[in-house]
Amino acid sequence: MIKKLPFLLLFISSYSFAQDADFFKPDSVRKTIKAVKISTGIKVDGLLSEPEWGLAPASPDFIQIEPYQGKAPNFATMVKVLYNQKYLYFGITCKDPLGKRAIMATDFIRDFDYTRHDLVNLSIDAFNDKRNAMVFATNAYGVQRDLLSFDDLYYDIDWNGLWAVRTNRTDSGWTAEIAIPWKTLRYPKSNDSLQNWGFNVYRNRRYTNEVSALSPFPRVFSATHMDYAGVLTNLQPPPPATNIQVVPYFLTSYDHYSNFGTAEPAHGAGVKVGGDVKWAINSNSVLDLTAHTDFAQADADIQVNNITRFSVFFPEKRQFFLENASLFGMQVNPLPDGSGGSMNYQPFFSRSIGLDTAGNPIPIVAGGRFVYRSSKLNFGAIAIRQQGANDLPGTNFFVGRVSENFGSQDRVGALISVKNRPGGSNIETTVDGFFRLGESNSLNTLLTQSTTTNTGQKGFGGIMQYYNSNNHYKIWWTESVVTKNFDPQMGFVSRKDVIGTTPGMNYYYRGSLLPFKSVLLALEPGFLPELYYTASTGKFAEMDLPFYPVWLNFKSGAFLGWGITPIRQHLTDVFQPLGVSIGPGDYSYQMQAIYASTDPSKMLNLNFIYQTGSYFNGRLNSGDWKLQFAPVPYISFLGEYSRNHFNGVGVDKTTTNVNLYVLRARFALNPRLQLTGIYQRNSLNNADNYNMRLSWEFLPLSYVYLIYNRGVTSMVNNMVIQTQTEDHLIYKISYLQQF
Repeated sequence: MIKKLPFLLLFISSYSFAQDADFFKPDSVRKTIKAVKISTGIKVDGLLSEPEWGLAPASPDFIQIEPYQGKAPNFATMVKVLYNQKYLYFGITCKDPLGKRAIMATDFIRDFDYTRHDLVNLSIDAFNDKRNAMVFATNAYGVQRDLLSFDDLYYDIDWNGLWAVRTNRTDSGWTAEIAIPWKTLRYPKSNDSLQNWGFNVYRNRRYTNEVSALSPFPRVFSATHMDYAGVLTNLQPPPPATNIQVVPYFLTSYDHYSNFGTAEPAHGAGVKVGGDVKWAINSNSVLDLTAHTDFAQADADIQVNNITRFSVFFPEKRQFFLENASLFGMQVNPLPDGSGGSMNYQPFFSRSIGLDTAGNPIPIVAGGRFVYRSSKLNFGAIAIRQQGANDLPGTNFFVGRVSENFGSQDRVGALISVKNRPGGSNIETTVDGFFRLGESNSLNTLLTQSTTTNTGQKGFGGIMQYYNSNNHYKIWWTESVVTKNFDPQMGFVSRKDVIGTTPGMNYYYRGSLLPFKSVLLALEPGFLPELYYTASTGKFAEMDLPFYPVWLNFKSGAFLGWGITPIRQHLTDVFQPLGVSIGPGDYSYQMQAIYASTDPSKMLNLNFIYQTGSYFNGRLNSGDWKLQFAPVPYISFLGEYSRNHFNGVGVDKTTTNVNLYVLRARFALNPRLQLTGIYQRNSLNNADNYNMRLSWEFLPLSYVYLIYNRGVTSMVNNMVIQTQTEDHLIYKISYLQQF
């Protein structure tokens, strides 16, 4: 079956491409918005009441992207642009006859989930390279979302720029007023009196999920595919000037431990000072320095009970490492729709710094990062000194990266990482390339050698991934080779000693035979086979053949899918998912799965995955349910229940339940003052974890935090159940000063 699959996918690809009339190339005539220079300032209050807004011409009419690409939108959007010597201003009017009754928002989280909110999104390509974009978005309540995009492929989602927005909601829609300091924007130094920038705006009217844009783009892409962008004209920005941000912090903490014996003192208190400096040397270069780096305010990791043979990837959440992460964080990974296969490899994974294998923090003494970006050449370096802690010695980390752009959206590059401890170093050397083979086709590849000097051990990891995507289908083919001795101590690989072949296809049907078109958006069946061999022996290891004949996407954002997965496993060692021991041998079994979600923007919304069937030599019922209740955007509760019921599985024919409970709550007075809490209980280790955080952004990107963490673990010692508790109370204040 696997051998015949390429010919089947090629046939479907050729057939579908012939009928893909609505997958269009960029228009040679780009839509424009004219910016108007003013000598006064604008009060950012969301009202658009200043007379200066009357001087700016309105944007051309938007064009619908979803659900009916190319049609006129049902809800008009108008954009105006002003600027003075300090700020670039955007005034956006979102018409809606239902007014405030139609506005959807589920929370006030910065960098909010764009699928759950009414929003407008600005993409700015100041260098006109049609590859990179600075993105600023807001929902109807003035909650900010910003990111940096590179080739519509890599994203610095957690980049936080310094800018302001206020909104106003009325009976005829909502308005947004945005002020972006020129110092926040990166643009070329030019002798021309006027500059024109690549620019696009899209709006999602979430009540009906109607997406419209100033400059249209195929719905398979995003608004950061800047070769489809329009043009923002008549700009006279001041010459790029010195831009230094200094962010010192002060932290004090109190710790209490119970039943830890001599391992931890019963009480402790501490004071810590440190901070970061960001120097935008010029439009292309940024230097970041950090001392006594602290991440107390970072969100807690949400636990996962894993029943697969693949390691779980936990995303980076610490702000220093999130800045410019896309330059160093090239990777091949599975996408949310399941495409690409299960292999995940990232040559540099920043969580290898400042955290132990259990996710506990290790103090960072100091470090720095330099990044240079241009339309042709990008390079950078990171150097970090990690303090010794517990049984771990002090460690030095270094990462160097260079990449060169060529063609329309092609790139080749290299990366080296060095983890140095007393007695030896672990070194990774990587070459990578991304090639856009026309509008629909792309090839991404990573090839890495790891060397550990104190043992002389060397290993290799390589992944190549091909995609063919358009409005009617997505086809992929991923080949991976990871040797047994591959040891990327500063990277992440989901599985070692493996040769993987993971082709697949998702098909998107919106044709005339689709029923219930008033509510149903598309039928999207998929076939996602995966085949793995053991690299060291060449013998068969695993084969999964997931087939989803039913996958329905609704116009509301809800979905319903059903699939069946035949599986074959060859175990050479004991496998222990969630404490259940499964012995070596050959296994064949079959699982069925249901995926479903209600409209995620509603006050009450449910998302769940349920799998059932045989599992190795027994049976498994596995489910994950998430229920959110957000009566108003100021209040949100999210409960998650994960259950794995093993029946007659493994060496001992184990029958057991493993349950994970997570409760998250958020209370917001406004987007700048919020109280959040997370409670997690896992029956696997009888642990309870609490995290509460009060945050106040008293000035843009300046914060006061009050944080409380509690951990409770039960264990059996000499036939007696003992409970260990640890409590941590933290106060932290940070202040951003821009020069």
